[in-house]
Amino acid sequence: MGNLLSVVVSVYNEEAVLRQFYREVKKVLETAKWDYELLFVNDGSTDGSLCILQELADRDAHVKIIGFSRNFGHEAAMIAGIDYSIGDGIICMDADLQHPPECILEIIDRFEKGFEVINMVRTKNESAGWFKNMASSAFYKLINVLSDVKFESNASDFFAVSRRVADVLKDSYREKVRFLRGYVQNVGFAKTTIAYEAGVRAAGESKYSIRKLFQFSVNTIVCFSNLPLKLGIYAGVMAALLGVVVMVYTLFTRGGAPSGYATIVVLNCFMFAILFVIVGIMGEYMAILFAELKDRPIYIVGETRNISCELQEGKSLKRTGGTGRTGKIEG
Repeated sequence: MGNLLSVVVSVYNEEAVLRQFYREVKKVLETAKWDYELLFVNDGSTDGSLCILQELADRDAHVKIIGFSRNFGHEAAMIAGIDYSIGDGIICMDADLQHPPECILEIIDRFEKGFEVINMVRTKNESAGWFKNMASSAFYKLINVLSDVKFESNASDFFAVSRRVADVLKDSYREKVRFLRGYVQNVGFAKTTIAYEAGVRAAGESKYSIRKLFQFSVNTIVCFSNLPLKLGIYAGVMAALLGVVVMVYTLFTRGGAPSGYATIVVLNCFMFAILFVIVGIMGEYMAILFAELKDRPIYIVGETRNISCELQEGKSLKRTGGTGRTGKIEG
């Protein structure tokens, strides 16, 4: 029996492009050496995406659907697809055709060469605009400075992992606030990269606003680095040194008399600004801890299509234990 490839696709209000995406991916998969399954994760779409997916699943047994009870976010959709996948290799990609389906054949080739983590690195993304491209580059430079884990610059949510890596992601790395592409680069194993040019979005618009991207960046830094928590120490040392300088200047150049209110006001504003920044950083870490302590499900599955009964029974064991809350499946 040959190898099986699982293609995990996150879907949120993509009715305008779903059929085109299916045709393009199907065309590539039909030429591949591996058998395949197409796992569409419907992330609480409010348009006609689910109806289209059901139509595809009814006529193609390779198409499988995992439907969330509501919108849980792109990260939750990808980890759900990995949880439900049964392939020897798993590819995560978006449905907007910015992740080129033709790269699938090269990914399979890398799997056959023994690689277990395949990072897809964007070389160009003209549709994102100069600001998002610049912000993405700056983000990776910043996280590589702050974190012990070194990330591939311009790595995307388009990646592939082996069955062994998928099992690690299913059993571990179950934080409620997560950065999946960071976890993929952090697990180790034999890694490689494939460069690609992001295609023009076939239809619709990006679901990531500037505000969401900023919050996503903050959460990532908090998840992978504790250096921001140490800013209080550095700020305290700097403030103490500055205070000594001001004191020496006042005593020896003004004869002990204050030089006026300007210096005091500026110093007070500066110190309070540092204080509030540090309090805000501590608040972000506390919010992450609070989310983990609540231990709510990463996602809730409302319905599935073409998923085997054995897999469903196995997933039922992941339900939040001992509470009697049915239907809440923790990924």
